[in-house]
Amino acid sequence: SSSRVFALLDTPVDIGDAPDATPLPSIQEAIRFENVWLHYPESEQPALNGISLEIPKGRTVALVGSSGAGKTSLAGLITRFYDPTEGRVSIDDHDLRRVTLESLRTQVAMVTQDTFLFNDSVRNNIAYGHPERPLEEIEAAARAAYIHDFIQELPQGYETVIGEQGQRLSGGQRQRLAIARAVLKKAPILILDEATSSLDSESELLIQKALQNLMRASTAVVIAHRLSTVRSADEIIVLEKGRVIERGDHQQLMERSGTYRHLHELQFERE
Repeated sequence: SSSRVFALLDTPVDIGDAPDATPLPSIQEAIRFENVWLHYPESEQPALNGISLEIPKGRTVALVGSSGAGKTSLAGLITRFYDPTEGRVSIDDHDLRRVTLESLRTQVAMVTQDTFLFNDSVRNNIAYGHPERPLEEIEAAARAAYIHDFIQELPQGYETVIGEQGQRLSGGQRQRLAIARAVLKKAPILILDEATSSLDSESELLIQKALQNLMRASTAVVIAHRLSTVRSADEIIVLEKGRVIERGDHQQLMERSGTYRHLHELQFERE
């Protein structure tokens, strides 16, 4: 076991701070993608193909499209999980390759489909990364995530241990804990990657309300297969094979009878 641990620790880091990296100030204007291409080493086709778009501060932009269209790849560039092969990603004209990773990632909160929780108390799971936060702030975050009442009913309330990966909780409850964690972070940039997938209708409704609370104070990028979760976005970007093929709000895209409307009608028929 220790050999595997040290092998992981000794793995070279591909993404790091440039020698001249500077701290990134808080976002004031927009996140910009300028002719961005992304190639993964194991793939012959580019994951992103000349993407150019702008996400103004305080706006919610949704990324939709079929699996493999490039949605998660595009969002991952904001956090510098990888760097573009060509082009530039910037925040307020600061090239993300020239800012420190710590200053960038402290400005971003993520809620993904696969929530990672620890075999620890509810309180410590919400306050992950911020152990100094008082209980009052943790409770306020839980209320915003519509999970406070449930926590109060647990045997030890916020001190209840939830098991490995939160196994004592339902999928919707785990997801709302992750949202509470993001609320507590108060990051100006929010990435939601399939945050409502694989949930029942009641859980999805509660989570959508919680996400509205979370997005209200953020610049948000929302990735979703369920188009019901993106109707209220300020702009919807439709991707296909790494390219932007449509963009507009829900009403505009429904009027164009293009890919978005086709996807929407397919989901509506299934539901």
